[in-house]
Amino acid sequence: MGAGSGRTETAETSERGQLARRAGVVSAAVFASRILGLVREQTFATLFGAGRELDAFVTAFRIPNLLRDLFAEGALSAAFVATFTQHDERRGAAAAWRLANRVLNALVLTLVPICLAGIVFAPAITRAIAPGFSASPGKVALTVQLTRIMMPFLLLVALAALAMGILNTRNRFGIPALASAFFNLGSILGGLACAWWLAPDYLRSVVLTLGDSPSPDVPGAERAIVGMAVGTLIGGLLQLLVQLPSLRRVGFRYRPLLDLGDPGVHQVVRLMAPATIGAAAVQINVFVNSNFASYLGDGPVSWLNVAFRFMQLPIGLFGVAVGTVVLPTLSRHAAHADLTALRATVRQGLLLTAVLSIPAAAALAAFGVPIVGLVYEHGHFHRTDTVAAAQALAGYAIGLAGYAGIKVVTPAFYALNDARTPMRVALLSIGVNLALNWLFVRQLGLAHLGLAASTSFVALANFGLLVLILVRRVGSFGAGLAADFGRIGVATLAMLSAAAVVDQVIVRGVPLAGLSQYALRVGALLAAGLPAYHFACRGLGVPVPTLRRALRRPAT
Repeated sequence: MGAGSGRTETAETSERGQLARRAGVVSAAVFASRILGLVREQTFATLFGAGRELDAFVTAFRIPNLLRDLFAEGALSAAFVATFTQHDERRGAAAAWRLANRVLNALVLTLVPICLAGIVFAPAITRAIAPGFSASPGKVALTVQLTRIMMPFLLLVALAALAMGILNTRNRFGIPALASAFFNLGSILGGLACAWWLAPDYLRSVVLTLGDSPSPDVPGAERAIVGMAVGTLIGGLLQLLVQLPSLRRVGFRYRPLLDLGDPGVHQVVRLMAPATIGAAAVQINVFVNSNFASYLGDGPVSWLNVAFRFMQLPIGLFGVAVGTVVLPTLSRHAAHADLTALRATVRQGLLLTAVLSIPAAAALAAFGVPIVGLVYEHGHFHRTDTVAAAQALAGYAIGLAGYAGIKVVTPAFYALNDARTPMRVALLSIGVNLALNWLFVRQLGLAHLGLAASTSFVALANFGLLVLILVRRVGSFGAGLAADFGRIGVATLAMLSAAAVVDQVIVRGVPLAGLSQYALRVGALLAAGLPAYHFACRGLGVPVPTLRRALRRPAT
């Protein structure tokens, strides 16, 4: 019998309430960040359209983003939170703070040379990630320049991720989650200021032609995109600085401590190494997709990026938010060998994620054109771009539940000091993704839609395999969970039916077009679809853990 078999129903109910409450706080902060992220992407689309400059920026930003995922927000955060929590539980706060300082200083010594190497070898990196750009030497040169400008973003975001991890272990979730909103705010305002300074005539011409079709020959686009790259660094710095006051309040004080032989540092590295390889596998899939997309001409790289930006909103709200708050809790349960409590926490996280991500995926797939068009169809971003991005969004939406579910299940392995299993599953995905890309793009001719769909199928397969392995490790999450997912699917169909009826009335009977029609159709989706889903869930008995109630209560 597990150590947690004596947990009372009241204790479990209290923990579920804390999970929902903390997830609600993080979701609110992530929502603000994602909305600002959409504003940021809308700014790029308006200024540059889905063409040469934006393709170069997206590709260049993906390179420091790769290293960020490898060394910062993914592997580092998970490994550090699990180790710091265990130190705090078993050895006390003083040992935990020493560990934090040693990891911070080791991180700086590691990442500074990596940033410098990225700047020096930017041409080779660009050729590797986007070989199809070689047909346009100017596009290659611009991508190299932008890569060199944004490479220091890695160090800034790594330090911000470490600060976030420290605050999460102290059950401070709001400010760390909101830090990404400050990144987007800083990159928008700072980027526009720098772009205006470098290319005022170009920005003025775009502003004056909003709603029309501006000439693609207006000079200054390259200088303007360079300004937006500088804004990315400004946003990264702001993301770090906004967390410093909270760090001080929870007791962190910087000390120039460095001990690479410290057992705690070794544990972070031991957990981080396979997590890094796992993250590398995910990024290799992204590189494979970019490689295929780079041969499809101007546009597909940007369309895929636009589509995945919409995916990041529900992934952040439902997957990242829940995964962020469950990791410290799971680490404490694992430290006390309480598998009953661990299973209950994972179950609650999966249910909370599914009840939100499944209807979101259906809405994004079915109403991609008005959703994308409302946000992006301005300036240089045209109707053809909207339709193409909506196709990619439908392909990505297939795997939304998988993307979000992975964010909930993976922390359970880290809490059990097992980063190798997620790594092995991620490595397996490389071959599957490559095969699906070849099948969908080269054989079936699905172009960028095939790239998005293959990524979704890989995410669903990864999630399913991780769940099966975790169940074998800790036991079943309960027989009723699959039935709950089925009822959520039925409620989602009710939502789509109600929204589709109203949408057809608008399309056929309301004499509007363009942005006005897009706004009305999205409003109808919300006004008709959400109530239908809510009442269908209630009628079917779906145990919905509402974030609304959670947000009304103060966060722990």
